[in-house]
Amino acid sequence: MEGLAERSLMAELDGDVAAFWHATLLHGPALRARVIAFEVSRKAVNEIASEQPNNVIERGFRTLVLNRTRRGGILAPGASLSRSGENGKGVASRWYPETLVSRLRKISDCADRITFRETDGMRLLETLDAKEDTAVFLDPPYTAGGKRAGKRLYSNHEIDHARLFEIVADSKANFLMTYDRAPEIVELVRRHSFSAVEVTMKSTHHARLPELVITRKPVFHRTELL
Repeated sequence: MEGLAERSLMAELDGDVAAFWHATLLHGPALRARVIAFEVSRKAVNEIASEQPNNVIERGFRTLVLNRTRRGGILAPGASLSRSGENGKGVASRWYPETLVSRLRKISDCADRITFRETDGMRLLETLDAKEDTAVFLDPPYTAGGKRAGKRLYSNHEIDHARLFEIVADSKANFLMTYDRAPEIVELVRRHSFSAVEVTMKSTHHARLPELVITRKPVFHRTELL
């Protein structure tokens, strides 16, 4: 959309998230119509959450609704709905249909340059014939060092962190990878001589948590932390 890449290849293993991208890229008008017609309320959201969609459009719409109305956008079973939300609007605080439709339409406008695959991202990376002008962004589940957040937030959270580092180390592509600052990850950064800086993120409970932004070479105008 910013004209910085000729093509985009995305991978997602979670079936609900994948359904959203299939619906957005292949059935954009139908998905946008569902967004405009939906009247958000706790009752309506709970009804959608309890349903088993019978097609990709409805499943993709369900994913979008839950992402925008649950606390922190968490899709995992048992996640709670937003209470006060942004500006005290509760469950409707992040459901702004006109803006969502505008964003979905922009994605549809670029659909011919976006390839989406419902697959394991690590397997895709292993088979990707990346060139030096390829840029890769990775946001793996935070389960290194026994962390529980990734297990709580994602249905697919098992990952071989050491293997992921090996894959990007062997690739010719430039990459940017985000991680929590677990000792295991710090050691992997050092082992592969990668660059990392620490940034502070705010959780849904407003706690400030340190995270790492990892790259092959230094790219930030700040002191490297590792």
